[in-house]
Amino acid sequence: MSKQIKELIQSSITTKQQVLENAALIGVVDHVTDIIVAAFKNGNGVYFCGNGGSAADAQHLAAEFSGRFYKDRKALPAEALHCNTSYLTAVANDYSFDLIYARLIQGLGKPGDILIGLSTSGNSKILFRHLK
Repeated sequence: MSKQIKELIQSSITTKQQVLENAALIGVVDHVTDIIVAAFKNGNGVYFCGNGGSAADAQHLAAEFSGRFYKDRKALPAEALHCNTSYLTAVANDYSFDLIYARLIQGLGKPGDILIGLSTSGNSKILFRHLK
């Protein structure tokens, strides 16, 4: 078991090293950061969504913006869209599970807001079919 644990930790380290060495990816992260900062400065919010573990990641990211991340600061307007289970089950029942995030953004989103969809596989129909 100890060998497997070490392999998992090494895999994480290797992945992070590859990210550090990928100038294009670092550039994308920098660009997205600029977009999010501009949205906050303009009074807009950031919405996160995902399924399964990606929903957990989305919720964590939203909490970091609206909570405290590294330093005390004003809370920033960020929300994970999957947290209202009554809404999710009602829309999934009345329409389709595929529409839960799209309908919520139609109701809550305003021009200048940012929507970030997280997907481990990159193939999530719920995120990419209706949110384009």
